[in-house]
Amino acid sequence: MLLVFDVGNTNTVLGVYKGKKLINHWRISTNKDKTSDEYGMLINELFKYEGLSINDINDVIISSVVPNVMHSLENFARKYCEKEPLIVGPGIKTGINIKYDNPKQVGADRIVNAVAGYEKYGAPLILVDFGTATTFCALSERGEYLGGTISPGIKISSEALFQKASKLPRVELIKPGMTICKNTVSAMQSGIIYGYAGLVDKIVNMMKDELKNKDVKVVATGGLANLIASESRSIDYVDKFLTLDGLRIIYDRNRE
Repeated sequence: MLLVFDVGNTNTVLGVYKGKKLINHWRISTNKDKTSDEYGMLINELFKYEGLSINDINDVIISSVVPNVMHSLENFARKYCEKEPLIVGPGIKTGINIKYDNPKQVGADRIVNAVAGYEKYGAPLILVDFGTATTFCALSERGEYLGGTISPGIKISSEALFQKASKLPRVELIKPGMTICKNTVSAMQSGIIYGYAGLVDKIVNMMKDELKNKDVKVVATGGLANLIASESRSIDYVDKFLTLDGLRIIYDRNRE
């Protein structure tokens, strides 16, 4: 079995593949202070709950945008899985030509998503990832990574609204069903949800204009993808496992 890690600023998603099949996945909080032994105990318990054994892991691959967790995760893989983990970064085979001013500045998660998106949906393609930041990535017809846009994530924006405006409460991220709202909570929910749907549609439409192709497929991923996709006019597919699949594809290309 292959153990994959997608380490984000807020959450870490891990999954287990048997061949090309994702057989289980979990989402845990990203903790920069967690030790390799703490990861070992936590992951061992997650495996046991699902009837799996950490001893059956044949290999490990890690994609991370949080450098401070890498030491612990790499040591976890060596100590508990007895494997040298494959790290998504410079020098790794992805099959994607990166047309960025400085390719090293592109987040590992964005490259992993591009690999999976091109493999699963073809190109041209626009990928929208609703994580701590909301990222938009464009792929050319030849599958080249052209670049994209980064905006504040939905939770960051809603939390900032709560922290910076004295009389505004922290709200649950659900659709109120209206924009002419009669109470503060609904008004905030409306602004956050429908405002982000508008943000997505605007950026995607501008990207399509720049790609000179209105038939570009648009794929969304990330924890809040379904919430925004249901209100967006431009998202064609929601793929919650896009990043995990990308890690599995990259692993296959580097271990052949």
